[in-house]
Amino acid sequence: MKIPSVSFFIPSYNCASTVRESVQSIIETNFLEGDEIIMTNDCSTDNTSEILESLTSEYTFIKVFQNNRNRGGAATRNICIENAKHDLLFCLDSDNILADNSLMPLRKHQISTKADVVSFQEMRFFSQSKDIYDYTWKFNESTTLADMLADNRNPASSGNYLFTKESWIKAGGYPEFSKALDTWGFGFYQLATGSKMVALPDSHYLHRHGTESYYIRDMNSRNMAIAMLQIILPYLDKIHPDDIEYIFSKEGRYIWIDKLLERPIRTSENIPGKQIIQTTYDRKPNKINIIKRILRKIDRMIPN
Repeated sequence: MKIPSVSFFIPSYNCASTVRESVQSIIETNFLEGDEIIMTNDCSTDNTSEILESLTSEYTFIKVFQNNRNRGGAATRNICIENAKHDLLFCLDSDNILADNSLMPLRKHQISTKADVVSFQEMRFFSQSKDIYDYTWKFNESTTLADMLADNRNPASSGNYLFTKESWIKAGGYPEFSKALDTWGFGFYQLATGSKMVALPDSHYLHRHGTESYYIRDMNSRNMAIAMLQIILPYLDKIHPDDIEYIFSKEGRYIWIDKLLERPIRTSENIPGKQIIQTTYDRKPNKINIIKRILRKIDRMIPN
């Protein structure tokens, strides 16, 4: 079995404290000879530029591009892909981590399934230590457009998966008008244009939450609801007519995406979507983290 090379790409914005760890999680156990890492700095205001420059001086297979203005996650991802030399791509967010030796099984699964998109089955969310996760999402072994419209917890919600450049071309790239919904919109477009999306059983990915990501920065914007409607607009023929009326109604236009578990959206074929297998919470007390939280609270109480 010939193992294909991968272009890893990392959109980078104000990630000086996390991006090196993300890159190392690729290099240490998930990088093969012939792979590459592409990073685009989206006009960060911290010292992200210095960190990226340091990485390029250490590793010749890392390429860094600079946006001349802050363009957002979608445009930054598209720039990375436009400069990628391989047909197989993996998006790693600049605050997330690949589990050890997790990419080889993903590459092999893509070959055996001939899928356009291959995700890890579990997304493990952590805030402090990657070894202590707060909760997990466990995906079904395949995701269809109907599934995505039945549950907003799906591989496309994170966008951190392996996919073909052809599926990116068919989808028209990441939607650059969509603000924090760029990965959701891209996943929607991939499925709407016929991409096959599967998950590798018994695999996991480490997703850091609570950092100043694109999503956190934009999530409170009222424009997000409008962006969601803009995303689906070109593919209204894929949605059941009654549900089109609902999502554009005064009642539903701002809340339908948050109400999917109660009110799933049907496809035009009226095929019911599958919801996520389970969400597992793991909040076992950890003495070290408890002490750290107490110290941070004390520090905030002491005047500068």
